[in-house]
Amino acid sequence: MLQSAISCWLAIVFSVTAVFAAAPPISAVGSKFFTADGDQFYIKGIAYQLVPTDPLIDTEQCKRDAKQMQDLGANAIRVYHVDPIGDHKGCMDAFADVGIYLFVDLDDFPTQILPDSPSWNQSQLAAFSAIMDEFQQYDNTALFFVGNEVLTSAEVSNAAPYVKAAVRDMKAYRDSRNYRKIPIGYSAADVPGLRPMLQNYLACGDNDAERAEFYSLNVYEWCGDSTYAESGYSQLQKNATGYNVPIFVSETGCRISKPRLFTDQAAILGSEMADTWSGAIVYEWIQEENDYGLISYGPKVDPEVSTDALDGFPRSGTPTTVSPDYGNLKSQWATLSPSGVKLSAYSASASITPPACPTSTAGGWIVNGNAPLPSVGQTLDSAATASDTIPTPTGSASQASASATGGGTTAGGREVTGMCLGLLGVMLGFAVWL
Repeated sequence: MLQSAISCWLAIVFSVTAVFAAAPPISAVGSKFFTADGDQFYIKGIAYQLVPTDPLIDTEQCKRDAKQMQDLGANAIRVYHVDPIGDHKGCMDAFADVGIYLFVDLDDFPTQILPDSPSWNQSQLAAFSAIMDEFQQYDNTALFFVGNEVLTSAEVSNAAPYVKAAVRDMKAYRDSRNYRKIPIGYSAADVPGLRPMLQNYLACGDNDAERAEFYSLNVYEWCGDSTYAESGYSQLQKNATGYNVPIFVSETGCRISKPRLFTDQAAILGSEMADTWSGAIVYEWIQEENDYGLISYGPKVDPEVSTDALDGFPRSGTPTTVSPDYGNLKSQWATLSPSGVKLSAYSASASITPPACPTSTAGGWIVNGNAPLPSVGQTLDSAATASDTIPTPTGSASQASASATGGGTTAGGREVTGMCLGLLGVMLGFAVWL
């Protein structure tokens, strides 16, 4: 009895704490992101990959960077590679404390879907699932990418069914484990030959279990002091108008013309695009050989002398802003605070029809969007992806595979019943009233 009472009060404390959290959980509703408190969420993000393996295991470094990102005005980071067995609590808490969310890729170099020889197999599923298992526990995990720039031309568009199959199976795995419905989608290269077929393909179809829950583009078209029309952003907006799931820029920050002015942020987060697009992630945090950095951790050194330096660039320390790029981005974001729409007003009327699935075209997009997706471990030939039918899989269905990988039961001892549910409702109501 005493143990039950303690569990009850802990549930109340944790639930009320979540209401007032600096980073309340994010969900995808219709074509927009919303926080748990009902506000539309717009991304002001930074690509954050200090080291090749996992930048989220050095708590002290995360604390230093989180403080600096708060000064910049960022509310999100994108991390491309993580180690699922690492201890991430310190870093995730450091970013959550300043209202910064994690956008994390599920793939890694050994597990990514390749464009020329695509596959979606049990090993990839298990590796993706391990990362989801680790990061789903944090309220400030915003979403999961199943791939980054897998397709780089229309000639390799036959890899698209494998990307969509990964979305399907990771959604099935998430739901079988009773995890929070953290959105699952894809980060695409901005390839004119794939517009708008790829974004429509990933979000089309009658089966909601197969559709991506967001779509994003790595866009480097807006260089220097360009304009909405000159940059091609007007065409991106045209292609995205009426899209049925959230869409955002997952990389931006052209450096062909220096310094970087980041004037594209005013288009993305302003009147021209904010009703359709959910913000942008700027590439990147750390200064490297590619010269995209917003901060550095000190001058370039001899990598053979300093073990902390990769290619001569220190990977930890006190962040020092790179001028004038850092200040330019900070100034842009300081003037851009789109309010969007409240969830209560939007959800009552949100009913968006998925786009029509694209058909294969000679010399262009080569996938029939209505064809069945491959199951886990199944390999398709190009003729099959272009047709309406796919040979019957020889293995088990992907839904079963996803469920079998992790099971579908919730851990015991988490139920709050009877009087505890009543108290929980009262406390949550009080929190909302406040």
